[in-house]
Amino acid sequence: MKPIALVFLIATFMETTSCHEQPHAAQQAGAATDTSYTKGTFGYDLLFLQKKDPGLVVLQQGDAQLLVSPRYQAKVFTSTAAGSQGQSFGWIHYQAFDGPEDAHMNGYGGENRIWLGPEGGRFSLFFAKGAKMEFDNWHTPKAFDTEAWQLVAQKADSVVMEKSMQLTNYAGHAFSLSVRRLVKLLDNSGIDNALHLVRDSSVKAVGYYTENSMTNTGTETWTATTGMPCIWMLDMFNPSPATTIVIPYKAGKPKPATTDYFGEIPADRIRYHDDKVLFFKADGKSRGKLGIHPSRVQPVAGSYDASHQVLTIILFDTDPLGRYLNQEWSTGKEPFSGDAMNAYNDGPLADGSQMGPFYELESVSPAAFLPPGHTHTHRHSVFHFTGNVAGLDRISQQVLGVKLETVQQAF
Repeated sequence: MKPIALVFLIATFMETTSCHEQPHAAQQAGAATDTSYTKGTFGYDLLFLQKKDPGLVVLQQGDAQLLVSPRYQAKVFTSTAAGSQGQSFGWIHYQAFDGPEDAHMNGYGGENRIWLGPEGGRFSLFFAKGAKMEFDNWHTPKAFDTEAWQLVAQKADSVVMEKSMQLTNYAGHAFSLSVRRLVKLLDNSGIDNALHLVRDSSVKAVGYYTENSMTNTGTETWTATTGMPCIWMLDMFNPSPATTIVIPYKAGKPKPATTDYFGEIPADRIRYHDDKVLFFKADGKSRGKLGIHPSRVQPVAGSYDASHQVLTIILFDTDPLGRYLNQEWSTGKEPFSGDAMNAYNDGPLADGSQMGPFYELESVSPAAFLPPGHTHTHRHSVFHFTGNVAGLDRISQQVLGVKLETVQQAF
């Protein structure tokens, strides 16, 4: 596996001149009128989302396209590498758009969304002070659950959105903050440079970079006493019986992963390979979440769907000196004992109901110890490759350090 520096895009694309240009009116998504698209295609999702969000933004580089929605919390809803008839890679919860509004979480879906953490623990943003940490008391803050964000800048290949927020954590401390989010669609050379690839021309790709920044707009410094937020990126994708999550990690002891977020993950759904790669079954049939310890995390993860020949890769910032917030639904653990990267496979709840199915790849920033006026930034990128299996295998070996044959034989 080649080393991947997360300076990976910044120097070349930042040109966050796009962040500093004057806001201008967004070009609305081009009106799609062809009704022949089948469910699962990008064109189907474009038509669906245009009806829900007339201001939907389409970013395009040739056949590679991206749908971004300021109205729906600055989400990247989905992407494709092969135009309107190509596969739509993001998971979208179509039923959620018609309400009624859910008091706990409005799961619209989306293959890349920003939340702020921690979810649980002494500094939770999802539970009111003193509330028992159980589902009835769990509420996603509206600022990143249901409220619209402001579009502040747009180019043909990028968009910048902002949101001011007032949040109160489990410790009772109030926060004033502003969150800024850049989404940039990459061209083929940008994708290959970011991943240090020499790519087979038969492989199609779509890739995008996100820069997510949080600024303390209040008058108090965020400390270990007050608590503080972290930036939490979550990518929701469509599962299949042949999809496997692939997570490289640093060798060592003890085991690299927390595997009991929602009860221990069954042993037949997780594998460790050569003390360097973790495999996690992503079929959407068994609910489980795992996390990679900050000392063992690599700045890369991915998945392979053998049934559709899709290789997905994410890159994200990591900080070996950072203090990561514990996000479990408990106040008993040390608050800075959290994981730096997570993966989730959806499955039925105890009552048999299920929001998905979907699976998630997630990255988390360290805790943001911010004085007033200071900013904390976390970068996270998503890439999808589809096409010739031999070409996909070369990418997997170069970036994830494992053959696709090994991935397919994991379960």
